[in-house]
Amino acid sequence: MTERKQFIVIGAGLLGLFVTRELARRGRDVLCVEQATIGHERAGSKGTTRLFRYGYTDPFYVRLAMRSLIGWSRLSEESGLRLLEPTGLLSLGYGLDELVTAMADGGATSEFVVGEELAERFPAVSVPGRAVFEATAGVLHADEILSVLARSAGGFGAEILEGARVSALDVDDDGVRLELPEGRRECDVVLLCGGAWSGELATAAGLDAGGIFRPSLQQVAYLQPKTRLLGGVPAFVERGPVTYYGLPALAEGHYKIGIHDPGETVTPAAVALDDDPVALELLVAAAERLLPGFRAEPVRTERLLRQHTQRRLRHRSRGPRRHRRRDLRSRIQVRSPLGRGARRPGRGHLALGAARAPLARPPPLTAA
Repeated sequence: MTERKQFIVIGAGLLGLFVTRELARRGRDVLCVEQATIGHERAGSKGTTRLFRYGYTDPFYVRLAMRSLIGWSRLSEESGLRLLEPTGLLSLGYGLDELVTAMADGGATSEFVVGEELAERFPAVSVPGRAVFEATAGVLHADEILSVLARSAGGFGAEILEGARVSALDVDDDGVRLELPEGRRECDVVLLCGGAWSGELATAAGLDAGGIFRPSLQQVAYLQPKTRLLGGVPAFVERGPVTYYGLPALAEGHYKIGIHDPGETVTPAAVALDDDPVALELLVAAAERLLPGFRAEPVRTERLLRQHTQRRLRHRSRGPRRHRRRDLRSRIQVRSPLGRGARRPGRGHLALGAARAPLARPPPLTAA
C-alpha cells in the first residue's frame, strides 16, 4: 500500500528544511525529499555564509525579514549555537532614497553615512559619496544551519530522505503522487523548494513554467584580508549596472564577494561548475575599488546555482474545467499554508518556495 503523508517538501536546502521543521513542530505529518545530499555541490544552499538583512526596496520583504528574525533566534536558542553574527550592512549605489523609504515603511531603521564618517567607521571599505548603514544586518552560518535544521526537524518527527530524486509528479483533486527511487509516495500538499530544479518540478506538476523560472550560475570569490582582523568589517550591497555584494566569511577568515545579477539560464544537472573568467575579472575590479582592506586576487572561488523567479504561473489542469488555466499569483500569503489565520490547504495543493504576498483564497494549486 502506498504510504501517504499530509505534506511532502521537495528540496532539503535552507528553505526546504526550515519549512519541514516548522510543519513538524506544529504537529503535521511531513516528509522532506532531497535528490542528493544536504548541502551538495549543486545545492543553492551550499557554503558557509549567507547574508541576513532588512535592506530591501519592497516593504513586504522588509517585514518578512523582520519576522524571520524570530525564527532565527528561536533556532539559535534551541541549538545552543550562535547562528547569526551581526556585522552591519552598507548599501551603496543606486536607489538609496528608495531603500530608506521602504525600510521605514516596513518598520526597520537605517542611517545615511557620508565622507569622513564612512572612512572612520569602516576603513576596510571604500565608498564614494554616501551609503546607507543597517546595523541589524549580519551573516548566517549557512552550513551549521542546515545541520541544525535537519536534526531539529527529525526531532519533531519529520522524515528526511536523501538520495531521493523525484522522477514523476502528478497533482489532481485527490492529492499529489510522487515517484521516488524507493517507490510511490502520496500526500495532500507538496511544497516545491527545489532551488534551481523548481522549474522542472513545476512543469512536471502541470504548471506552465516557461520563462518564469530562471536557474543561473553565479560566480563567487573569497578574499584574504591584508591584516588578520575581520572584526568590524560590514557586509555590503552595491546596486548599479552590475549588483555586487560582499560579506565576511567569519569561519574561514575570508571575505566573500559575488555578483547578484542573474546570468544565463542553465540546465542545473548538466552545466559545468567551472569558473567564469569574465565574472572573476569583474569581481577583482570591484574588490580593488571597494575593499582596500583586502587583497583583490581571490584565495578561493566558487560557483553557485541559483533560482530566479519572475512573472506569474498558470496551471495546466488535468482536472475539472473550473481549475483550468487558473492564475497562480506570484503574490502569496506568507502564513499559508504554515501560519496562523491561513486556510488549511486541501488535497491536491502544490506550493512553491519562491513567494511574495497575500492570496485571499488558495486555488487548487497554490504558492507559499
